[in-house]
This record gives sequence, C-alpha cells and structure tokens, in this order.
Amino acid sequence: QRIHWFDEGRLSPHVFGLTGMRDPNTFKRVYTPDPDKKIPVRFFVRGFKYEFLGVIPMDLHLIGVEGSTPEESLFLLGTDEQGRDLWSRLMYATRTSLIIGLVGVSLSLLLGVFLGGVSGLYGGVLDTVIQRVIEILRSIPTIPLWMGLAAALPNDWSVTQVYFAITLIISLIGWTELARVVRGRFLSLRQEDFVMAAELAGCNQMRIIFTHLVPSFLSHIIAATTLAIPAMIISETSLSFLGLGLRPPAISWGVLLQQAQNIQALAISPWLLIPAIPVTIVILAFNFMGDGLRDAADPYGH
Repeated sequence: QRIHWFDEGRLSPHVFGLTGMRDPNTFKRVYTPDPDKKIPVRFFVRGFKYEFLGVIPMDLHLIGVEGSTPEESLFLLGTDEQGRDLWSRLMYATRTSLIIGLVGVSLSLLLGVFLGGVSGLYGGVLDTVIQRVIEILRSIPTIPLWMGLAAALPNDWSVTQVYFAITLIISLIGWTELARVVRGRFLSLRQEDFVMAAELAGCNQMRIIFTHLVPSFLSHIIAATTLAIPAMIISETSLSFLGLGLRPPAISWGVLLQQAQNIQALAISPWLLIPAIPVTIVILAFNFMGDGLRDAADPYGH
C-alpha cells in the first residue's frame, strides 16, 4: 500500500494496518487496509537488525515503522516483480555504475596521457603507429564496438570477472580523444625552454612527461576527464540494458532498467522506470561540472 501523508489536514505520514480474511471462493487469505489502524512512519526508528557496512550490527533505520520485521519493511519506491526492494537495489546499483565510470575514466586517463605523451614527445614511427591505432578505433561506431567486445566474454565467467572485463573494455576504447589532446599539447610544448632544460639536466622521458609537461595543462586534463565520466556511465548502462554487460546477480542501473523492456511488466509496475531518473541526474551533473571546469581552465573563454 502507499504512504498516506496527511491525517485530518495535518502532515502526518502513516500507513494503515492490514486486516486478513479468507476468501470463501479461492480460500486464499486476502489482506485489506484498515483505516482505523494508523501506523506512523518516522525517521530513525528501531526495527529488524542488520549490519551497517557489513560489519557493525545495528537496528536503527533511517525511515520506517517502529519495530518492523523484514517482511514489514517500508518500500519507498516499491518492489520489482520478485518482491525485492527497489530503493535498496537502486542504492547498490548507483554504487556499481559510479565505480565503473570512475575506474574506467581513471584507466583511460592513464592510457591517454601515457600514449599521447609518448606520441607527442618522441614523434617518428611511434607517433605514426599510435595515431593510426587511434584513427582505427575512432572510425568504428562506439556502441557496436562495445557490443562486439562484450559479446565475446565467456558465459561461464563469474560476476566479478564480467565486472572487471566491462570496466576494462570501456576504458580501452575511451582513451583516444584524450590522447590526441595530450599529443597536441606536447607537440607545442616540447620545444619550450623548461623541457630542454629538463633534458639537459638528465631527466628521463617519463619524468619529463609526468613532472614537467602534464602539470602545465593539468586543468584541461581534469576538465576533459570530468566530461568523459558521463560517457563511461552511459556505456555501461547501455551494455547492461541490452543484456551484454553486467548480469544478475550483479546490479547496476542498466541491469535495473532491463526489467523496463517488458511492456506488460511496465504497465503493471511503472515504477521500474525510476532508475532512469538518477541516470539522467548524474549525467547532467557531470556534464555541467565538466563544462564549468573547462570554462574556468580556458583563459580565452571570457
């Protein structure tokens, strides 16, 4: 049943108690709300025991009914077709999708800075090979490439193996744009006096890249990385939604939205589309933050 927010004109969230009766035709026990039994819904109530962060035993709940059991839990966003709490699953899915996005961007950042830096600093045959690889990857449509690599994963892999494989696939494709930006900056900076001074001082190439060149345009890298996070999250969500990414019992935004593909299930339980809301909010938030960082890092933007 839904939460009733007002009682006699006053804000008083509550639910009705249930009265059970036996159906004389089907012999099934049917429960109906009893308006005379009003059970208040409060913050920080005592209920069934659980382990906070998996280690700390607690019985304090953020919101719920005093003295509730697991069967009497408050489902703020309803349940899925198997009776599982959608709010709890959404929280776990948010953690999974954000971790994949952040880890994927971190790996792409390392690959982009390293390969782009090597390409721009050394030049020659190495630069040609890296640029041809980038052109090949960028010439293939991104989603079909993701789908092809994800579909090649063995079906007998565990959830953990698929989790890391999807993260690696996304990051191996997302480094190309940053690598080109880094290469262009290195080509313009490698003849600067501070680079030549570092070379004359005996610094190796990796030290020059990460100690002298990268910090000179770190703000641009941060802005580009922030703008890449939404693409990583969308890619994982799309693959899981299509059934080529994470698979149950793993859970992510894409896995939750898989259930919304069924029109019949969606007509009965429209709240299955709720995971699309945090996806939209997070994507817009990272895009706005990335745009702000990019404008702040651009000295000619004003």
